Amino acid sequence: MESVTEETFEARVLTRDKPVLVEFWATWCGPCRMVAPVLEQIAGERADVEIVKINYDEEPAVGQRYGVMGLPTMLLFRDGEPVRSFVGAKPKARIMTELDEALRAS
Repeated sequence: MESVTEETFEARVLTRDKPVLVEFWATWCGPCRMVAPVLEQIAGERADVEIVKINYDEEPAVGQRYGVMGLPTMLLFRDGEPVRSFVGAKPKARIMTELDEALRAS
C-alpha cells in the first residue's frame, strides 16, 4: 500500500481513473495499526479500487481539507471527490461490505 503526501495527493488520488480509498493514519494510533494489515490484504485482492495511506501527523492539511476528525479515517474518492467515509478500525468483512456498497452507490 503506497503512502501519499500533500505533494502527491492530486496525482495519486484526485486524478485517477478508478476509485481510490485513502486511509488517514498516525503512528501513535492503535486502531490504525490494527486496520493497516487488513487494508494491505484488501489492496492485494481488489483491482477495482486503489488503496493508499497518508500520515495525518505529517500531512495535516490534507486531512483538514476533507474534515478528518478521528483516526483511522478512510475516504473513498471517485472522480476527484470524496464519496464515502469510513471511521474506525473494522474487521475485513465489514470493510469489504461497506466498500462494495459505496462503490455500487457512487
